[in-house]
Amino acid sequence: MSEEIRTIVTFKSTAFNMTEPRDYFINPCCYGDDVAKWLMIELRKRGIQSDEKPGQEDFGWYLNFHVPRTDYTLVIGHRAGEGHDEGTWIIWLERRRGLMRSLLGSRKRGIQLPAVDAIHSILSSSPQIRDIRWHFQRGFEKEKDGGASTPSEA
Repeated sequence: MSEEIRTIVTFKSTAFNMTEPRDYFINPCCYGDDVAKWLMIELRKRGIQSDEKPGQEDFGWYLNFHVPRTDYTLVIGHRAGEGHDEGTWIIWLERRRGLMRSLLGSRKRGIQLPAVDAIHSILSSSPQIRDIRWHFQRGFEKEKDGGASTPSEA
């Protein structure tokens, strides 16, 4: 049985738009297009294939990328903070699968450490990103996982 990998990362940053809805947003708080574009550029700088443009969901954005032999999707959302807190960016890492396999839950299985490490490398090397926390899917959904500073931390 393979070891469970942290596949959700949260972080704080004021470098991205989180207050000004754009006319192309599906919903007014559909922030994250600039996060997705930045991540695509950073992935390509590291020699990793990625989409040319992000896609939009009703709550945020997504992008696809390829790490040798495996396709992945990053789903990006923003949870607004209270008062002067800028809130938290949330990224889910999933395997890119076809419709049937997605319906059977296989997007959450088979995620490899090189894909997670690529995202961690990008986030942790940016001075504009702080409070990076990696979470297990199960714990994050139950709000019982405070996260770790790296995806492979025990």
